[in-house]
Amino acid sequence: MKKHFTWAAALALTLLPGVAAAQGQPWLADRRLGEGPGIRTGDLSLHPGIAGELGYDSNYFQRSSEENELAAWRFRLTPSLSLKTLSGPRAPDQHRAFNFEANLSATYNELLAADSDFSDEVSEQRHISGTAGLKLEIAPTRPWGGDVYADYTRMVQPSNTPEDSLAFDRHAVRGGLGVVWRPGGGLFDWRLGYEYQATYFEEDAFQHLDNGQHSIKTRGRWRFLPRTALMYDASLGFLRYTRADGSGGAGAQQDSTPLRARVGLNGLITNRFALLAMVGWGASFYESRDGKPVHDFDSVIGHGELKWFVSPQPDLDSTSASVGLSSIALGYLRDFRNSYLGDYYQQDRGYLKFDYFLGGVVVFGVEGGLTHVSYPQSYFASGAARFGAFGENRVDASVFAEYRTSDSFGLNVTGRYNANLTKNEVPTSETDPTLTDDLRFNRYEIYLGARWFM
Repeated sequence: MKKHFTWAAALALTLLPGVAAAQGQPWLADRRLGEGPGIRTGDLSLHPGIAGELGYDSNYFQRSSEENELAAWRFRLTPSLSLKTLSGPRAPDQHRAFNFEANLSATYNELLAADSDFSDEVSEQRHISGTAGLKLEIAPTRPWGGDVYADYTRMVQPSNTPEDSLAFDRHAVRGGLGVVWRPGGGLFDWRLGYEYQATYFEEDAFQHLDNGQHSIKTRGRWRFLPRTALMYDASLGFLRYTRADGSGGAGAQQDSTPLRARVGLNGLITNRFALLAMVGWGASFYESRDGKPVHDFDSVIGHGELKWFVSPQPDLDSTSASVGLSSIALGYLRDFRNSYLGDYYQQDRGYLKFDYFLGGVVVFGVEGGLTHVSYPQSYFASGAARFGAFGENRVDASVFAEYRTSDSFGLNVTGRYNANLTKNEVPTSETDPTLTDDLRFNRYEIYLGARWFM
């Protein structure tokens, strides 16, 4: 069993499609699934809920097939609460001064080893993860407005060893505010804002990865047709690692100033088809630390998605949310992200999604994707080469189905699959080239559950 820095799990911190979302349940990630009729209290709607699940995890520590994969039986208990101002036809005042939304959830995870020989290693992984967030929209229907938001997430993720001191458990904090301009009755709007996000690791071995990023963000939209809008977004970030000495046994991470800008179109092109097409440019602008070589991303970024609605949507405009609408979507995403192995990684992902809603009784969603990930040359803290530029192919799939016996109770099944199909053995020691980490893995999870929600 490896006792060294485990790059396979470190890569998973940034590569799995939304680690926080992957730990959470679908009804927490998508409020269309999570909320029931609610409890009205004045101008507010309260949505409490609680869910219990029993499941199986085939490879909890996300090890390669050449290592000892440890499977686990899992129990999850998730209470949740959301509070928001009434919207749409239910709102008593369509021109209120503000809209408010807050949410809170926590998940207790209990694990039992499928192989009794590893009972202690697996049972010690029991944990609590959670999220909290709030958002305030100021003057949402007036020519000048604004917004303020903040959220917090505790993410729990083991490395490929059961040792708690090598776990990637971390806290993510984000907050921001912005000013919105809406001249011309809302056909055009523009937002300029500021955001700060920070990540803090719990274990000493990985606190050299603690980082914070200040960002200036802007976006604009012009509805030139009732159901279609031209879009623009851009951001300039200032990513800084709070520990510049590379302590913790790994290479010192390098600061960067990432820049992104995109333009495109979003909306319905017929009563059945919707199109999202955004294309632009991105650059990472890394800064050398202690003379280490720098490798930058400097290329095209974009996101395209074609969606087909099962039923025609003659009244849906470019600002409407597709709540309760059955659809099939085919998409492609190209972007870059900061990496804990080397400076960055480039992501090219194709995906297919299907969402089905039947009379508020049956909810079904499935998504699958294939991602090609490209890495530049990586280095140890001394500046010595660690591993050459390489690529890998990843597969992800998820399915969620729920049968609702009433407006506030449902029985569900959730399944997930993630795999790295490419063999790359990354050195973990500068002095001993025989110590490597195989980045391949296969992992599937399945859960049966029940939940009460309002």
